[in-house]
Amino acid sequence: MVSKTEETQLNRLENQVDNGGGGVWEYLCLVRKLNVRRSEKVLKHGLSILNDHKKRSALGHEEWTLYEQVAIAAMDCQCLDVAKDCIKVLQKKFPESKRVGRLEGMLLEAKGSWAEAEKVYSSLLEDNPLDQVVHKRKVAMAKAQGNISGAIEWLNKYLEIFMADHDAWRELAEIYVSLQMYKQAAFCYEELILSQSTVPLYHLAYADVLYTIGGLENLQTAKKYYASTIDLTGGKNTRALLGICLCTSAIAQLSKGRNKEDKESPELHTLAATALEKDYKQKAADKLGLLTSALKSLKI
Repeated sequence: MVSKTEETQLNRLENQVDNGGGGVWEYLCLVRKLNVRRSEKVLKHGLSILNDHKKRSALGHEEWTLYEQVAIAAMDCQCLDVAKDCIKVLQKKFPESKRVGRLEGMLLEAKGSWAEAEKVYSSLLEDNPLDQVVHKRKVAMAKAQGNISGAIEWLNKYLEIFMADHDAWRELAEIYVSLQMYKQAAFCYEELILSQSTVPLYHLAYADVLYTIGGLENLQTAKKYYASTIDLTGGKNTRALLGICLCTSAIAQLSKGRNKEDKESPELHTLAATALEKDYKQKAADKLGLLTSALKSLKI
């Protein structure tokens, strides 16, 4: 994830380069370091170096890294002839390179030659079953073709090998949510919380999924995770505050007729409602009436 400081630095450098102030190579290096997609800019400024023999030669061995970077940017921009030319240069320099082989597969993907790309990736995986990039390309290729079940299958296979990849767990969870497979999504968020317990986003998403599934036990757990989200964000997460109120109301309805010991105290709901009203007064005073009406409609 790119920090605000890094984003500011990138935007400043990009503006400088766009206005002819120099620093093209520094900009391209920073884009690569931060792993962000600025494909049009990379294509434009990268070619300005590659098409100038003096500038290109001054890069030394980094010349080949730039060819790769420009090839990927060109594919993003559907400038496939440019991508093909860059890959040809790399093939000539590194004829047996698996890294260049991945670029060949990506070019076939960009052309829509799915079967040929599949053959390239399968061959690369035979040589190196632990190639993360190729595994991810197969997931991306399945999604690009609208084959969501295939994407799920490949993500699960990938996570059997690379269990610590948080982005993959999150992607799988989001796919499950989009398919209303909430129990499977809950499992993915549990894995994320176990490995990154201080990330409030995962607590919030897990609570949302449990609230959607419903049932007394799930609602009680959802309420706890909404509370932990509030704790991790210093009480500043509006969605989690509202989640507390909704869970409290739903639990109250399901707990009717039970022993008093089974019922929850409304104290947390009151605190959340007060914090919500304060937040709305400061940031959206014109919507405060709607919020107050909504909170009053919740039966506790």
